[in-house]
Amino acid sequence: MKIAIASDHGGVDLKSVIVRALSAKATIIDKGPADRTSCDYPDYAAQVALAVAAGEVDFGILICRSGIGMSMAANRYQNVRAAVCATVDAAVVTRQHNGANVLCLGADVVSPEYAVEIAKSFIVTPVDADARHARRRAKLERAGRLSDASGLMRDDPEVFAAIKAQTDQEDTEINLIASENTSSRACREATGSVLMNKYAEGYPGKRWYSGCLPVDAAEELARKRACELFGAEHANVQPHCGSSANMAVYFAVLQPGDTILSMSLDQGGHLSHGSPVNFSGKLYNIVPYTVDKTTEMLDYDALERQAAEVKPKILLTGASAYPRRIDFRRVREICDKVGCLMMVDMAHIAGLVAGGQHESPVPYADFVTTTTHKTLRGPRGGLVLCKEKYAKALDSAVFPGMQGGPLENVIAGKAVCFREAMQPEFKEYAAQVVRNCQVLCKTVQDRGYRIVSGGTDNHLFLVDVKSRGMTGKDAAAALDAAGIVVNKNTIPYDTESPFKTSGIRVGTASVTTRGMKEPEMIKIGTWIADVLDNIADTAVQERVKREAKALAAGFPVP
Repeated sequence: MKIAIASDHGGVDLKSVIVRALSAKATIIDKGPADRTSCDYPDYAAQVALAVAAGEVDFGILICRSGIGMSMAANRYQNVRAAVCATVDAAVVTRQHNGANVLCLGADVVSPEYAVEIAKSFIVTPVDADARHARRRAKLERAGRLSDASGLMRDDPEVFAAIKAQTDQEDTEINLIASENTSSRACREATGSVLMNKYAEGYPGKRWYSGCLPVDAAEELARKRACELFGAEHANVQPHCGSSANMAVYFAVLQPGDTILSMSLDQGGHLSHGSPVNFSGKLYNIVPYTVDKTTEMLDYDALERQAAEVKPKILLTGASAYPRRIDFRRVREICDKVGCLMMVDMAHIAGLVAGGQHESPVPYADFVTTTTHKTLRGPRGGLVLCKEKYAKALDSAVFPGMQGGPLENVIAGKAVCFREAMQPEFKEYAAQVVRNCQVLCKTVQDRGYRIVSGGTDNHLFLVDVKSRGMTGKDAAAALDAAGIVVNKNTIPYDTESPFKTSGIRVGTASVTTRGMKEPEMIKIGTWIADVLDNIADTAVQERVKREAKALAAGFPVP
């Protein structure tokens, strides 16, 4: 057992007594001070709090004249629960119920002998595993998530109001947007860190500005972790978003007017894959491919025939609304036969790839792009993976080709998210995303709704609502009123306008992150069908909204 201990000048004598008393039971790390010279207690509280927060020690002990100042200073650090205790009973209860890990003592409040008894009781008392106390400890740590931005209540109340509204929305609604997720607190902390202050044009070790050693370390960490996570030869973590990542690849290997063969937007593709209103459609010759009209899935033989005819410079696969697995090995074969580059945008399935729930495109593709949110549940940003032979061209395309200073704070958040995706629990999360999606899909399907392609293999599915006499716009609005958030979406060979659509897109990444599983998917699928079956019935919407809110309360957002 390791214990970090510190005091201010008023607690030095009691600190010495406790160090002597506990040295036989634990390794004591004395953080100071060494004498009664006047000092500032927050400085010493910080040293112990940081050791506890980092997991370097099992417990902390802080002493000042009352114990209160030390507790206030220590509790400003995440993962620290500092408690002032003047009795043995208080020490036992705060360990059992609150999971306190830092004991604060008042040198003017308790005798040295009794302080030793309090400390001994504190370090030997286990945390109670009772569900009531565990629930309360979780709320204590999360602080409703508003502790992250509580300073804004005074500094900028209008911005705080927007943050609070988003927090409330996430806490009370069922989010089924397939391209959204909720990142961890660690990821948010990195993304909101002081690394945002540094201008860092260039790459680690080759910056235009001085003073970049800290951000160099963070960026190199993100780059190496991305390569390790996905088994890539090279990674560029600087693109600001998925569209920027795609732009970087185009700029690296194409000239304006070159041909890209990519999935049509109305068939499940993405704007940056060649939509006429996007830069990609304006700069390049885009030839779209489609899914089979009968199966609503990719026909690789048809794709091969089209590629042989078109002879594209890039064959781009990946989608924003395709519910089936993509056969990357088959796509590689097509690219080799027609002599084109293989590019994969895995933005939607990156988390499933990382978690082993979808074949990885990295061994096959020349370039792989992705966002770092969605199923990967990191910060909003982009990433490009490529073969080493393209590394120089890619990096030059990102900087100075299309971006100036990278967002080093977001890159740090990416590094955190890549590390999280390497943990064993991420694999279970990815597997649960797929299981949840299949159960939710079947529940809606069993209520008589046609599912595009007949089902799903990944984190999303598309519901054909036009076959039931409504538009995707109306269906999404009704579900929104019922506390269930989806998005209107075109379906293959849609006859409605993109502003109305014939379908809705439903995804399970966000609800899975909250801990929901198959039983909750059945409830949610039933609610979706109830609302759509009675699309004009506000009473049904209100009832579902109440029930959805109650369900959401049992699965707190991280």
